[in-house]
Amino acid sequence: MRGTICLFILCLFTACSQMRFVGIETFNPAEITYPSHVGKVLIVNNTVPQLPDSGYEYKITGVLQDTCKAYADSALFDACRTLGEAIVETDFFNDVLLFNENTRKDNSFLLDVKLTQEEVQALCEETGADAVISIDRLLFNMKKEILAFSEGYVYGTIDIEIKGVIRSYLPSKETPHATIVMSDSLFWGEEAFDIRILNQLLPTPDNALRIAGAYIGNKAHPIFVPHWDRENRWFFTGMGAHWKKASAYAAKNKWSEALDEWSYLYENSSHWKSKAKSAANAALAYELTGALDKALLLATEAHNLYEKNAGENDPYTQYQHLYKETLTKRIQSEKKLTIQIGEE
Repeated sequence: MRGTICLFILCLFTACSQMRFVGIETFNPAEITYPSHVGKVLIVNNTVPQLPDSGYEYKITGVLQDTCKAYADSALFDACRTLGEAIVETDFFNDVLLFNENTRKDNSFLLDVKLTQEEVQALCEETGADAVISIDRLLFNMKKEILAFSEGYVYGTIDIEIKGVIRSYLPSKETPHATIVMSDSLFWGEEAFDIRILNQLLPTPDNALRIAGAYIGNKAHPIFVPHWDRENRWFFTGMGAHWKKASAYAAKNKWSEALDEWSYLYENSSHWKSKAKSAANAALAYELTGALDKALLLATEAHNLYEKNAGENDPYTQYQHLYKETLTKRIQSEKKLTIQIGEE
């Protein structure tokens, strides 16, 4: 089944009832869609490393250290390498190549410079690639601080903000196929009895930048390839034989059997709340067995029952509204996924 895989089940007890939260993985489309002929992509580094004394601030007990430097050259390469490796692991493209030279020759690291169509065509002709994925700008703002405490230990932190622009190019297009602006951060915090030991626990400035580069490269790969995401769902439990049997089936990932029990409860419940909960549960079972349209119908029914009888501010009404939106997005994603990878 392409849709979901159950991972774990947790229990959350409320004042009046019990809910169990289910961790699942959903298979989602890439954010951008390539033409069907694109089978080989090329990753290129089109950035300029920022100056070693730019974007790095280091303080010891509040005193700014004016001689600190950090080199981002390797971090830029690591971003390209990990992006390529992460794309390769998805086995979506026929081949993924990493260009071994930097395509920028200027020193203006603050500028975001696009590849021209002529440059893209030349890169594709040289490597046989059908498309180019280029990191066009990647900047780091790193702050390191060490504080001393009267208890006799020191505490150190490193905080890195990452901002980047990544584009996809096709040789047949004058303008980029897609432009993605990325922003994220990384943080380290350690304590020790002296600065010497602390510096052994914290990464060096250069290594911290390399870790940040690898992190942002890996995080960018779902933009270009279908991928798995971890999400949370929930279902209601209750008293009575059918409720208990359904929960037991769900705990063993037997969603078809659980669906039978919840469907029975939905059809035979006289109280609105029991009907709403069984409808919500049946919606989950339909989702996990791949019937997303049926799941949305029952999730909508559960939401309407809660909204009518408990009001729009009731937490369970809001839960069901959220689930309704999630299913709507999943149905849209399935259509996009079919375009990208075809029918099963």
